[in-house]
Amino acid sequence: MNQQSLSSFIWSIADLLRGEFKQSDYGKVILPFTVLRRLDCVLENTKEPVLAMFTKNDKTKSNPDILIRHKFGLSFYNKSPFDLKKLSGDPINIQHNLMAYIQAFSPEVIDIFERFQFYNIIDKLAKSNLLYLIVEKFANIDLHPEFVSNNQMGLIFEELIRKFAEISNETAGEHFTPREVIRLMVNLLFIEDDDVLSKPNIVRSIYDPAAGTGGMLTIAGEYLEKKNPDARLTMFGQELNDESYAICKAGMLIKDQNVENIVAGNTLSQDGHFNKKFDYMLSNPPFGVDWKKIEKEIRSEHERKGFSGRFGPGLPRVTDGSLLFFIAPDF
Repeated sequence: MNQQSLSSFIWSIADLLRGEFKQSDYGKVILPFTVLRRLDCVLENTKEPVLAMFTKNDKTKSNPDILIRHKFGLSFYNKSPFDLKKLSGDPINIQHNLMAYIQAFSPEVIDIFERFQFYNIIDKLAKSNLLYLIVEKFANIDLHPEFVSNNQMGLIFEELIRKFAEISNETAGEHFTPREVIRLMVNLLFIEDDDVLSKPNIVRSIYDPAAGTGGMLTIAGEYLEKKNPDARLTMFGQELNDESYAICKAGMLIKDQNVENIVAGNTLSQDGHFNKKFDYMLSNPPFGVDWKKIEKEIRSEHERKGFSGRFGPGLPRVTDGSLLFFIAPDF
């Protein structure tokens, strides 16, 4: 099954939600469950030895966090005996067990599901007698990395996000940028550095101040990996929308990037990468969105820091926040 068919199959699970959820809320169920199943599959091969290590360390009252990450090469883990297939074997206790399973993830994963407001979704599904059906459906989808590559998983996310945006009657551009457009941008970004990027073990950093679901960072990484498998592109980003941030962070986690480099919040008023410098910057800022809500913070930085800050050249009209991204020299 290719990624198009797989994403269509995953989205078809939303048919179970008819009558209990508004169409505009379908994505709030489908997206986090897709992330959960992917993480579930990624950890499948190391599940038993990780549990054994936690059991052993429970007796000594020590924290095996660093040891587990190093020994198994994991950027995240789960210390619960559950997975989605085991959860689907106990319909009566499905809500309690699923919540316990989520809470047993390492902190960076728990943050992802909190940003999704996943606990509220679980509660609503349980009250609608849909939770077991949804868990069972996702438990039978194979998203193991040996079957679905990171690249394919990115395409699946993109397709689901697009469907979510369309069904919600929201502006698609607020949620994703088409991959064809991103590939063109990435080629233009790297074209002058082809010789440098071909060197062995080259390391470069890239930043997206309006990261969305991480599409631009992902495509940039794929481009460099294809060009030079020995190269390393360290990814940084910031995203305002909690759902988009959650998906972006999940994607970085799966790609073994440092998820601490992905920050939540408004880039313009709460710079999550203050004083950091990057080799490249790539972004599709939110066009046509005003910055009235954060006007006080931006004007304050402009007046206090001038050209030593991000807004030295001046400020655009309040009705177009996208121009703030173009005048900020640190970007």
